[in-house]
Amino acid sequence: MLNKNTKLLTYLEGFVTEKRKNLFRQILKDRTRHFTVVLEDIYQQHNSSAVVRSCEIFGIQDVHVIENKYMSNVSKNIAKGSQKWLSFHNYKKETNNTAACLNTLKSKGYQIIATSPHNNTSIVHDFDISKKSAFVFGVEKTGVSDEVIKNADGILKIPMVGFTESLNISVAAAIILENLTYKLRTSAVDWSLTPEEKENLYAQWIEKTIKNVGKIKEHFLKDC
Repeated sequence: MLNKNTKLLTYLEGFVTEKRKNLFRQILKDRTRHFTVVLEDIYQQHNSSAVVRSCEIFGIQDVHVIENKYMSNVSKNIAKGSQKWLSFHNYKKETNNTAACLNTLKSKGYQIIATSPHNNTSIVHDFDISKKSAFVFGVEKTGVSDEVIKNADGILKIPMVGFTESLNISVAAAIILENLTYKLRTSAVDWSLTPEEKENLYAQWIEKTIKNVGKIKEHFLKDC
């Protein structure tokens, strides 16, 4: 016998085209939580929004947002709706939100990888993709905080051969994510979402694509 949640999903699927549902299933095949992205105090809306867009494009499902000094907002015009399909985790209620975020990620089996062009670091092309990794990006001028550097399991950089010493954070994130997710998908690493994770996200996406979904759900549950 189908439970109420399964019945509700089946009902809601009737409001979505087969093409849309098939697209959801296809995209979920390429989603991963093996890698995740952390944004630490990114106050420039255009930068954080562009990173979010890159995360969605390259299949990163989770974005962790640390707000110690600044609030982080996503611009719909820059993100192009990508934020709708991602899972956000915000850290803004603690005295030290950076520590709270890093501890949470470590408890979930992630190694913490700071991104910086200035430290004695490993090169992105040589990065070991086999471990679950959280890539931390900080503001352009100062980079990630000392707290991140102190607690990082590794520091990653993009090789540069010009006079300029740094990339815009959104450009750096795009280069790193494209490179490493490509390597991940062509490897033997088990990087895919679990069947349960895929089903949960599928159900969320179905709801997000339906107008007035709250009223539709209310109507269904009333008659259920």
